[in-house]
Amino acid sequence: MKNLLLGLLAVCTIGTGYSQVNPHAIGVRLNGSPSLYGAEFSFQLGVTERNRFEFDLGGRSHKNWSSVSLTAIFHWDFNILQGWNWFVGPGAQVSHFIGKNVYENDFGVSLGGQIGMEYDFNHLNAPILVGVDIRPMFNFIGSYGGFGYGTALSCRYTF
Repeated sequence: MKNLLLGLLAVCTIGTGYSQVNPHAIGVRLNGSPSLYGAEFSFQLGVTERNRFEFDLGGRSHKNWSSVSLTAIFHWDFNILQGWNWFVGPGAQVSHFIGKNVYENDFGVSLGGQIGMEYDFNHLNAPILVGVDIRPMFNFIGSYGGFGYGTALSCRYTF
């Protein structure tokens, strides 16, 4: 984890130029970690050449609970090399948790952000965007509260 964060920090200091944000992108975001798995339908909406919104609707599964969530993130995009970009931004998430026990259903609200890297194949005339990211969130409402994060691999069609 420490090496991943240091690597992302190094990449962040290298890339100072802005990337060209795609007007729209739709696809999937596959979550994975040792104890948390899930998938999200993902939609990105370009706001400017440098910024976009990302909206994700999906579910996750844990050994003691599962959840359905809606996430909204605002991104700043930066270019590293042709096709390679990194992005960072704040966001919020609303979740419904379903525990193993029928009486353990709960609602959660989280604030956090997202940071990641992506490769945009559009410069090769292929409308595909592939990325990897980490999304730390702090759940401050609900009994499943506290700090958590998820890593994900994403693949989106751009248009």
